Amino acid sequence: MESSGWVAVRCVFESEVDGTRTFEERVTIWRVPDVAAGIQLAENEALEYAEMVDASYTGLAQGYVLGDPIDHGAEVFSLMRDSDLATEQYLDRYFDTGAERQSR
Repeated sequence: MESSGWVAVRCVFESEVDGTRTFEERVTIWRVPDVAAGIQLAENEALEYAEMVDASYTGLAQGYVLGDPIDHGAEVFSLMRDSDLATEQYLDRYFDTGAERQSR
């Protein structure tokens, strides 16, 4: 895939309030020549962000080179995972556990 010059990086954070542990996945984008540079900048920013929101950066950073220019509908992150789980089980395990903070 040819690079658009942008890299998206997903970082994961952990916080605890009143005994409830919360994990946040956050995707940022960076104008850099390669994924390693994007991850380095994202991890530096992740440490600042974690301090600002009273969380811990878990050390997980996953980068994705954007192949298309940033515009409406541009893909900014993709992660593929092989699994033998059935569709509903897969979604329940990784994306819809019931503990997400989201609107329906």
